[in-house]
Amino acid sequence: MNASEHGFNPAFNMASIKQAINEAVERVRMPAPTRLRDLIRQIRAARTAAEERTVVNKECAYIRSTFREEDSVWRCRNIAKLLYIHMLGYPAHFGQLECLKLIASPRFTDKRIGYLGAMLLLDERQDVHLLITNCLKNDLNSSTQFVIGLALCTLGAIASPEMARDLAAEVERLMKSPNAYIRKKAALCAFRIIRRVPELMEMFLPATRSLLTEKNHGVLITGVTLITEMCENSIDTLNHFKKECGHREIVPNLVRILKNLILAGYSPEHDVSGVSDPFLQVKILRLLRILGRNDVDASEAMNDILAQVATNTETSKNVGNTILYETVLSIMDIKSESGLRVLAVNILGRFLLNNDKNIRYVALNTLLKTVYVDTSAVQRHRSTILECLKDPDVSIRRRAMELSFALVNSNNIRTMMKELLLFLERADPEFKAQCSSNIVMSAERFAPNKRWHLETLFKVLVAAGNYVRDDVVACTIQLISEAQAQQGYAVCALWRALERDTADKQPLAQVATWCIGEYGDLLLYGPPSEDVEAPVNLTEDEVIDVYQRLLWSPQNTVVTKQYTLLSLTKLSTRFQQGNEKIRQIIDTFGSNLHIELQQRGVEFSQLFRKYEHLRTALLERMPPMETAKPQANGIIGLVNGESEIEEDKTMILEQLPVAAPSDSSALLDLLGSSDFDTEIPAVVDNNTPVTAAPVINNNDLLDLLGGLDLSTPISAPPSFPQVQSTPQIFSPTNTSNFLVDGLLNSSPVQNEIPSLVAFDKLGLKIVLKLERPSETPDLLVINMLAQNVGSMELTEFLFQAAVPKTFQLQMLSPSGTVIPPSGQVTQVMKVTNINKAALRMRLRISYTGDSGPVLEQTEVNNFPPLAWQ
Repeated sequence: MNASEHGFNPAFNMASIKQAINEAVERVRMPAPTRLRDLIRQIRAARTAAEERTVVNKECAYIRSTFREEDSVWRCRNIAKLLYIHMLGYPAHFGQLECLKLIASPRFTDKRIGYLGAMLLLDERQDVHLLITNCLKNDLNSSTQFVIGLALCTLGAIASPEMARDLAAEVERLMKSPNAYIRKKAALCAFRIIRRVPELMEMFLPATRSLLTEKNHGVLITGVTLITEMCENSIDTLNHFKKECGHREIVPNLVRILKNLILAGYSPEHDVSGVSDPFLQVKILRLLRILGRNDVDASEAMNDILAQVATNTETSKNVGNTILYETVLSIMDIKSESGLRVLAVNILGRFLLNNDKNIRYVALNTLLKTVYVDTSAVQRHRSTILECLKDPDVSIRRRAMELSFALVNSNNIRTMMKELLLFLERADPEFKAQCSSNIVMSAERFAPNKRWHLETLFKVLVAAGNYVRDDVVACTIQLISEAQAQQGYAVCALWRALERDTADKQPLAQVATWCIGEYGDLLLYGPPSEDVEAPVNLTEDEVIDVYQRLLWSPQNTVVTKQYTLLSLTKLSTRFQQGNEKIRQIIDTFGSNLHIELQQRGVEFSQLFRKYEHLRTALLERMPPMETAKPQANGIIGLVNGESEIEEDKTMILEQLPVAAPSDSSALLDLLGSSDFDTEIPAVVDNNTPVTAAPVINNNDLLDLLGGLDLSTPISAPPSFPQVQSTPQIFSPTNTSNFLVDGLLNSSPVQNEIPSLVAFDKLGLKIVLKLERPSETPDLLVINMLAQNVGSMELTEFLFQAAVPKTFQLQMLSPSGTVIPPSGQVTQVMKVTNINKAALRMRLRISYTGDSGPVLEQTEVNNFPPLAWQ
């Protein structure tokens, strides 16, 4: 009997023996490398970063040396260690080719590590990435489902547009495979390919028809995910699935699947905390939301199932809350019934009572979007929302504050302001500025009467302290000026606040000193107010002593001292005695170290000496201010069921017709006064200057700027108006007049016209660059540069300008209306100044930002003399 009869094959056994001997020699010549678990222990045992780098560098050097061997038996282990090193942030690019060798290996364990390495180390920017296409194509045709799955996962992760186009047909073929595992992987790969190359979407449309009829939940959820991506990226595909998908529409099919999931009994394979396959339910709800948006018929078909999901889902577990949240989003996004919307809002109201702060935050965030759609339903949960203002979590408090302001209207203004003022008192500093401004805007819009409005503003100034924005100070001063019947109350209330320590309430001190300066006679000699406690036996010396304390306090800002100094000067005409003491205090500021205070001290001192005869007229009480009302920030007034007030209308200067009184009133609204008498040049598309019809009243030029000081920026306190009987005093050409030199020519003469920052707020910065062409001395070219220094895109940007009637303004077309982050928009303005008068300009800027529409208004009255002389 020979050897072959006993089953002994000499050739086969000799080959096996030879391979075993070679592997043994390889192991002897190069000992076994460190295992992955041992490398992890060494790295974790390193006490310092330097020790860790030493371990990693030593291991990388060893791995490099093994890569030089063509047939290393340890390649798989070394690549696994290299991937771990890559995950720690160390360079591992030298292993890219070794990953390709593992992918080409016939062994599944090698392919698994090779494909994992390719997904981590390769991307479309690497040239090696192109070499993997052929390997992927071979493995996509493999007879082993797990090899096909590896190839599909890798293709979905690293496919470039070229690779996707080459292999899309293979993926489409595998989507029709009889194997559910392969169909699931192929659908996910198609999802990734469509994201990278949307034009390949049409290729996969026929294969998606059968995915929604699957019984396997894994294939079904990937099919819904793929269809969702297609519908979000293509309107044509969305219409295809609505009307032409198979023999019946997709919406009834999805409704049937969702209904089966709700009514299905316990299934251990799909049950999660008592809910049947919540992941599939969420995906279906999201797709229904896309299909029902702006579609009445589709929305009608899904109303019943959404109501069933909302009422039958268990809310004791987080899984049920997730499904309810998606249901709410779907209800609010489609054309649902009003009763269903109320149900959705009530679900969010229950979320606000949940102990989980993440659920409360999600509810507030969703309500903030929902309040624009159904305000009355959200109003029912107002008390719960106000309770969230006391939440210890800062994010919840912020969202609750924003939502509270969105709920304010004329019916609940008193209740809401009471709660919001309590919140403002105990709020963190980061909330005070925004909260105080929003309270002022709400009060401006919905105040029941002037007295309540004033009381609210005074409470804001006290509660917010130094965190109050400048717009609150301006609004309060304007309201006091307008409400003549409440000026006695205002001056007494502010005097009581000023007597206390106001070091941490600078805006309050500014408003109080302005008010006392204007109406100080009412404080001492006016009739007592019936419902306010008037100061008892208050004397002029006591008032002057308080002013002296404010002026000499190092804790008060320069702006506050400017207000106080001007107010004290005005009191010299309000008081019956004490002028000498006031003059002595003002004289001390003639040598102040701060240039602004020194300038005021010198100028005001002249009113007690050389221009004593003008002091009473110059410092007389200012007329009621009639400036533009503050604009809401996109939240207040837009969602509370109130109609928009007239000043919120948009005015386009370039579209004004010639001598049109109705349109010119809108233009005058830009200038802040309905009785403004100046002619405002506008510009039409052909760049021809046009003049709006003048109004009958004949006011002074200073009325254009609301009586602001001529020599200081707009943040400084208002100065005294011009007197009609002495126009020659304020002539810019009267260089011999010391007082006028200080007021009109305080800026030094420069050889070049400097640029002006006209606006810098909320991430938008507007710079005006000035040029005077030598050939046309009467022309000033202003290059407006609007820069977006924020991180969000600004859209619908509109820049408008107005000048007094002595000028002609020509505005050219802007370079655009969208300002991307770090981008800019430019616009050229040409101002003709024949009379060589001081240039003043009022600007209105509107745009849409992250928080909604924004409308801002500002004045520029600090153009350098070189711009107009």
